[in-house]
Amino acid sequence: MTKTRQDSQSIILQALRALGDDASFVAVGGYVRDRLLGRSVGDLDLATALMPEVVIQRAKNLGITAIPTGLRHGTTTIVLNGENIEITTYRGDGEYFDGRHPSSVKFGASLEEDLARRDFTINAMALPIEHLDSDNWQNRVIDPFGGRRDLDAKLIKAVGDPLVRFDEDGLRPYRACRFVSQLGFSIEPATKEAIPKKLDVASKVSAERVFVELTKLLTGTNAPSGLRELAESGLLGQCLPELLPSIGCSQNDYHAFDVWGHTLEVVRHALADPAMRWAALLHDIGKPGAKFIGPDGRARFHGHEALSEQLAHGILDRLKASNALQAEVLALIRHHGARPDQTWGDAACRRLLHRLDKDGLDWRAWAALQLADQMGKGLGTESVPQSHAELLRRMEGVAAEAPPLNVRALAMDGNEMMKLAGRPPGPWVGGLQKHLLEMVMDDPKLNNANDLEILSKKWLESQH
Repeated sequence: MTKTRQDSQSIILQALRALGDDASFVAVGGYVRDRLLGRSVGDLDLATALMPEVVIQRAKNLGITAIPTGLRHGTTTIVLNGENIEITTYRGDGEYFDGRHPSSVKFGASLEEDLARRDFTINAMALPIEHLDSDNWQNRVIDPFGGRRDLDAKLIKAVGDPLVRFDEDGLRPYRACRFVSQLGFSIEPATKEAIPKKLDVASKVSAERVFVELTKLLTGTNAPSGLRELAESGLLGQCLPELLPSIGCSQNDYHAFDVWGHTLEVVRHALADPAMRWAALLHDIGKPGAKFIGPDGRARFHGHEALSEQLAHGILDRLKASNALQAEVLALIRHHGARPDQTWGDAACRRLLHRLDKDGLDWRAWAALQLADQMGKGLGTESVPQSHAELLRRMEGVAAEAPPLNVRALAMDGNEMMKLAGRPPGPWVGGLQKHLLEMVMDDPKLNNANDLEILSKKWLESQH
């Protein structure tokens, strides 16, 4: 823990303790789990025996901002040293009818009852705040359901009966697969067997929440393992059915894996960025639909990029992904098949940069997916880093010349073109700009006022 983080935590602890010695605040959930694992900890979530109204009043008396963010479920958010800290009253949940939320909550429960309603044992531990900064804090962890044992065994195990846990909340099966990716753990057998039996409950989860879980899974360090769990459990067929045809779809001798296996490898090698990982997952989703066997008996996938983009757009739209993420993912998929080689001249490379620029895509992001795609083929990968380094040098060299990639970079603007032609605005201006851009991408030295004027006159004459 950094000194800044330690100082911040010290200030927070002082303020929390000032709320009253009988408050019995305990840190719960991911904070305790990640501290035990030696991982970077996230938000500090607390539970307490105090009722929300008492927490709010005591905070008010101390001049601490308290926000009643979820009083129905006993949750108050206090703001300390610039951090939002959720404090939830110990509770027991009533029956679940919608597969996501309890029909009622019962306050006045014990800490053990509160922990018993949580999803997995590794998330059902607590640490009293008075021991948060002590040297032997590990020995003060409250662990009624064997969470530390399961941490040591690297197991994701439901608290109590997994069928009951998954019947309560359909998001929990997705969370199990997500923790496989983030922690590198395995799902305990009984817990794993329960997931396919509760797919009907999982189907009730909103698309937005599914998207959040899938994105966390995809950006985990063991994302391929998490994706395999999704496939084996039946969740993949529920949330991303378009990927199922990839499983077992054989390729040609340029690949060591079927389309699904290749996809998992590309995800593994892609940068752990949401857009990059989504693009890696969906870049070849159109291959099964585009596949045909040529006269030589080899599989070909002509046009799969366009089909992949179409399918990816439908998926991301269905999952309510942001417009910005959709645009980046679709651009990466659209251009992933373009790979310059020795036959490409500088003009062809400039045109690729133009297409990437037109779609708002940084060429380095395109290159990063190229590397992951090549590594994911599984054949001759020992030569990929060198060939990719050569590709980067080639593209960097072309980009360093700052060639004009759009009409805004032309040394003649639309007003000057209209003055030269003696004509009013119209579609012809766009046609001339496109022509000039093509000419200067072939030869960037032509991007000067004199040469563009000569080229413009020739084009205008050809239009009569």
